[in-house]
Amino acid sequence: MADAALPTWRKSSFSDGGSEDQSNCVEVAITTNTVGVRDSKTPATPPLTFTPAAWSQFLADLR
Repeated sequence: MADAALPTWRKSSFSDGGSEDQSNCVEVAITTNTVGVRDSKTPATPPLTFTPAAWSQFLADLR
């Protein structure tokens, strides 16, 4: 994620409860120009990146 040296990664709210196995977690970091998505088990792997518009459309389609 080129526009933020240290993005703040947030874990999906669906990862926090209800399951004994919480190892399947998605983290998201939102910056001015990009939205990064990564697997919390492999934080060193480069994240998938999206434009804010593409991410917003993805979320709208999920709803």
